[in-house]
Amino acid sequence: MTADAIRVADHVAGVTLAALPLAAVAAVKTFLLDTLGVGLAGAAGAQVGDLARLAASWGAADEATVWLTGQRMSAASAALVNAYQIHCLEYDCVHEGAVLHPMATILSAVLAFVEREAAQGRRVAGADLIAAIAAGVDVATLLGMAARAPIRFFRPATAGGFGAAAAIARLRGMDRRGVLDTLGAQYAQASGTLQPHAEGSPMLGMQVGFNAAAAIRSADLAGAGFRGPHDWITGQYGYLPLFEGDFDLPPVLATLGQVWQITAMSHKPWPSGRLTHGVVDGLGQLMARHGFAPDAIAGITAHVPPLVHRLVGRPDLPDPEPNYAKLCLPYVAGVFLARGRVDVPEFRPPVLYDPAVHAHAAKVTVILDANPDQNALDPQTIVVTLVDGARHAITLPHVYGHPAVPLTPDENVAKFRRCLGFAPRAIPAAQADALIAAIAGLERPDDVAALIPLLVAP
Repeated sequence: MTADAIRVADHVAGVTLAALPLAAVAAVKTFLLDTLGVGLAGAAGAQVGDLARLAASWGAADEATVWLTGQRMSAASAALVNAYQIHCLEYDCVHEGAVLHPMATILSAVLAFVEREAAQGRRVAGADLIAAIAAGVDVATLLGMAARAPIRFFRPATAGGFGAAAAIARLRGMDRRGVLDTLGAQYAQASGTLQPHAEGSPMLGMQVGFNAAAAIRSADLAGAGFRGPHDWITGQYGYLPLFEGDFDLPPVLATLGQVWQITAMSHKPWPSGRLTHGVVDGLGQLMARHGFAPDAIAGITAHVPPLVHRLVGRPDLPDPEPNYAKLCLPYVAGVFLARGRVDVPEFRPPVLYDPAVHAHAAKVTVILDANPDQNALDPQTIVVTLVDGARHAITLPHVYGHPAVPLTPDENVAKFRRCLGFAPRAIPAAQADALIAAIAGLERPDDVAALIPLLVAP
């Protein structure tokens, strides 16, 4: 067994609330609220009801809750459905350095586990939940940050699953051996490719759910004494050699316990692929600065890093599926110019087929820049040429939502409330206020299962 796997396991087993700096605790609360809001809005996502009915049929159990509807099913099935709800709108937070959305996998699995524990008379304290989320984000992002090759598997599913498994192992109070067995069992179930991303298939978010459900099973297997492969990170057939290919782990491993990656998370101010956000940010700033209207634009050129060019530099289609449109930079730019905003309704009919949207999208050209980093999201340069020949440009070192240009606490709460407005069932204002207050004081309760009723519409 290599030292790296032991180092990760010891980190997970040893994380406590007292070990976390105040900034990390605050970030856990910020992105916990953000993720819950997005997950509640995601109850209106494509075929969520069909998925919930199907998942409930995969073995009868009354262990955990589907958010918003309150439907009951096994913990693993609830984790799958809630993970899909979180990610299906492309609105959940992201770690840019790792190119993944760790909270979708972690939180869906952890809260389903918390409910199952409560049903069996075992409480999970808020302090432990905070520590577990911080540990899980560290594990998931470590894998993405170590990668040097272009992304080829869907890290929110693959790497995110290890974060979820680590968080549950921490909540179960596992020692080094238990954590190693849990993460090894997770590796045996890890899955998720980028083909659904390329096609705009809803299976993209489903892959997040597959790995969230697997995390619960992984901890159960380890708890029952099943040995997982311990050299799961850099072994002969370990995750980094097999899934990522080219990697450099030691510099990232050295940050464990020193830099808490939850503090490096980025918000998504708009419900589309994070890689499309630069063009919205850039256009918005240029229009505010120079005062031109969308119809005055003759052409837009987005100079972007390889990752952005490869994953969202796809052509606009006249009748795109919602998931394709969310991951299409020209469409996102077009909808911003035609509608003046980018939000959940902009990825539904009839907006998807609006000729005005596609007319603006046709003005966009995506150009590959010379950035050598295959996993970089920025910098990006947006150049606008007007009908009168004037030319305006802006270079974004970081895109709005990044920790260097973050949403404020008030903006985070406003996004949460806006997400509730997109949910297919209403959460009363008083209940929303109670949920916000509960997360703000998350260190105090000795049973965080009390959060779950606040996630269900009356």
